Amino acid sequence: MSGQQAAAHVPVMCARIVELLSPPLQAPGSVYVDCTLGLGGHAEAMLTACPEATLIGIDRDQHALALAGERLAPFGDRVQLFQARYDELPDVLEQAGRPLVQAILADLGLSSMQIDRRDRGFAYSVDAPLDMRMDDTQPLTAADLVNTASAGELTQMLRRFGEERFADRIARRIVAERASEPFDTSARLVRVIESAIPAAARAAGGHPAKRTFQALRIAVNDELVALTGLLPAAIDALAPGGRLAVLAYHSGEDRLVKNALREAATDRAPRGLPAVPPELRARLVLLTRGAERPGADEVQINPRAASARLRAGERMIEVAA
Repeated sequence: MSGQQAAAHVPVMCARIVELLSPPLQAPGSVYVDCTLGLGGHAEAMLTACPEATLIGIDRDQHALALAGERLAPFGDRVQLFQARYDELPDVLEQAGRPLVQAILADLGLSSMQIDRRDRGFAYSVDAPLDMRMDDTQPLTAADLVNTASAGELTQMLRRFGEERFADRIARRIVAERASEPFDTSARLVRVIESAIPAAARAAGGHPAKRTFQALRIAVNDELVALTGLLPAAIDALAPGGRLAVLAYHSGEDRLVKNALREAATDRAPRGLPAVPPELRARLVLLTRGAERPGADEVQINPRAASARLRAGERMIEVAA
């Protein structure tokens, strides 16, 4: 993918995210953090809408960072880019010399570049090496998991990360098939998954390999562990009045986001206290009622947005007791 193709990428729920995150970014010196920079679509929109703001862009994928750097080059020194996992946010902010920031976005899941590049192995619709690493310098690949995990481990992985109801059947079929030849490409794995799922179920739902590929990707990249680390770190990094928005794409991610924001928006003091101590007060005000979803028009233009769920909160301004 070229920088020109990256510029054509349409970010998910972009107008709504700009609406939510731009208010605290109008002051000189304000900082916007994009924890999942991808191809830079949200970042470009935010920098355009907020001319006083600067960007700290984070991505674990060095190829995405290079493309985003080309796209964001017109913004000059308003842009700082870091290759890191998003749960390394505190380290990145320390390097940037900005312990508190005004807005943070995390757009979870895959970028269009990762889906579209055949050599990355994320897509089940094309034959490719079983890789699925967001950071291709890390050692563990999807092939490693498929070829070494026990049937029990694979079953648990598919259930937890993919919510796959035929997890046990798929896991046992994978273990049986790899005994004769290890898996190294996605097409063979797709055929094995399809053969393990009953014909009626294959006909009724989406692509039969979708949930298995999702589970493998999450496991390879340790995504839920990283998200569990990111959420409290992001809330801690917000200046008073700062805002956090998170786009999730499956129920496991969204559950973690919902619980973290709800907990941060709840007083932790026991009932009956005449006054809530500052350390037990709610830290956030929720900006979204439940999870917001993209509109039908956006989904028609960008089908990959269909499963998106957006939640946001604002860091409360502390009031002296």
